[in-house]
Amino acid sequence: MPNKSQLILIVDDEPDIRELLEITLSRMGKETISAENITTATNMLAEHDVDLCLTDMKLPDGNGIDLVKQISIKYPDLPVAMITAHGNMESAIEALKAGAFDFISKPVDLKTLRHLIDTALKLPHHIPDESSSDELELLGDSAAMQETRNKIAKLARSQAPVYISGESGVGKELVARLIHNKGPRMDKPFIPVNCGAIPNELMESEFFGHKKGSFTGAVNDKQGLFQAADSGTLFLDEVADLPLQMQVKLLRAIQEKAIRPIGGNDEIPINVRILSATHKDLANLVTANQFRQDLFYRINVIELKVPSLRERTEDVPVLVNHFLKLIATEWQVDIPTLNEQAMQLLMNYSFPGNVRELENILERAMTLCENSDISGEDLSLPDDNVATELDEITEITRDINIDDPSLSVDESFSLDPALDNTQREAITQALEKTRYNKTAAAKLLGITFRQLRYRIKKLGIE
Repeated sequence: MPNKSQLILIVDDEPDIRELLEITLSRMGKETISAENITTATNMLAEHDVDLCLTDMKLPDGNGIDLVKQISIKYPDLPVAMITAHGNMESAIEALKAGAFDFISKPVDLKTLRHLIDTALKLPHHIPDESSSDELELLGDSAAMQETRNKIAKLARSQAPVYISGESGVGKELVARLIHNKGPRMDKPFIPVNCGAIPNELMESEFFGHKKGSFTGAVNDKQGLFQAADSGTLFLDEVADLPLQMQVKLLRAIQEKAIRPIGGNDEIPINVRILSATHKDLANLVTANQFRQDLFYRINVIELKVPSLRERTEDVPVLVNHFLKLIATEWQVDIPTLNEQAMQLLMNYSFPGNVRELENILERAMTLCENSDISGEDLSLPDDNVATELDEITEITRDINIDDPSLSVDESFSLDPALDNTQREAITQALEKTRYNKTAAAKLLGITFRQLRYRIKKLGIE
């Protein structure tokens, strides 16, 4: 069966613009219908099965953004692209926030228009079910995670810049990858970059590339991150760490959709969707003049807040099972089980490090546990009460005669280092008594060999 011809609705009150768009789309093999105002466009949408709508911003009977809002409500599967006046970024951003797929500025560049149309028409006809399977997935059935997955599915159908906010360890990069993978750019590159990991002196070259001989050490032409992500997605992780000088250059690249490599004479057009993230409060940084306000508004067209783990504690058992299977597969061991006490401790824990911390806790517990059975003690949660920690110290030192086991602690002395020092001294004495036989030292201390090995690593005992 041949594919149904794709129909595009053009809404513009200027006959010359409509004719130009009709000719261009005809050469692309697309069928078109045209309307000169919102009223006619609304009637045509009711009568025809339209695949894409191109609308001007200013129309005789209203604003193009009003049409975008109508379509977003009545025809949520239909992508709308806004045609804006040159340099009018405020209107473009307003259109994106209203639900437009993308925007294009006058005078219309035909190459850019063709790419926009090709990208928009790759969208599935229906918003994917938030529970649909994906190689990458956000686990959890809590209301917060269901809402997050629904937002990801909707944002994947747009080209609007998305600012992904949330605490460290919540999975912001995973969210960015899902937005990319569920959208029309899924078969194009997804390029993540940690903005805080690039030295300042190399930042411009990393983002925009350079020409051979442009500076000492530039022995070859180098492609920058923007070019590597062309037609795909560039994910700016920890964007708050960008120095102010680089923020200016980044803003220009995003607004002009073009970059100039170091040493280059010509600008290179780029077609990249920008996703960004940071665990810092960007709004506060703007107020403190540490982050440019214009760049903040440009990357923060739509904000997606990823919930912390303590906001969805009902998802902890699902995540625990997932990570235990993952770690066991990697280590090629049997999947351990958590007893009821251990699970309850995790359910009551605040997880300042979120999902990343949970994975680390379970990896540590699998190292310490006996017979693939994880107890509350194996978790070694930082919030364990002091009495439990002191009992553990007493157990370690019970068979060892330490000259002065008491500790003199004042208000300026942290308890954790004191406990670490006691453990370090006990373990060191046990190792010396057993001539550094770890198996015998573990037996002397009354702990398992794996527990001793973990504590030696944790305490940095050579």
